[in-house]
Amino acid sequence: MLDVTPALAAAALGSGLVAGCFAVFTLVVMPALVTLPAPVGLAAMQSVNRTAVRPVFMTLLFGTALLCLVLAALELAGDRRLLVPAAAALYLAGVVGVTVLANVPLNDALAALDAGDAGAGRTWADAAGVWTRWNTVRSLAALLSATLLMNAAG
Repeated sequence: MLDVTPALAAAALGSGLVAGCFAVFTLVVMPALVTLPAPVGLAAMQSVNRTAVRPVFMTLLFGTALLCLVLAALELAGDRRLLVPAAAALYLAGVVGVTVLANVPLNDALAALDAGDAGAGRTWADAAGVWTRWNTVRSLAALLSATLLMNAAG
């Protein structure tokens, strides 16, 4: 039988790191950005969104998803622990799904704004709250996924 414990540990670590990245945004970065004057906060968020799309973060985010998928398939094929498929489903829906369906569209809408326009400030204020709520979902989903994966690893 294949020992997947190192892969489970790697997936748990990846999910935990993703949870931490998102939690820092919810707890520190977004509250700081919304206290800035709207044009400055919006411009900073636009810069962050451009910077986030780099190989290291994308590999962490989507590589963890791929590893979760592979591990879930192995577990289902072996008819063993349900923790791993549950963790994978949580990561895929709560992290990748929310990213693709909620946060990225908000990022795209913010990218299209001119930080100097008067109406952009109101749009930024509204979007920041929604973005942060969805980001909190991503963070909690990644944290719960990491917890399940650690428990599965034993």
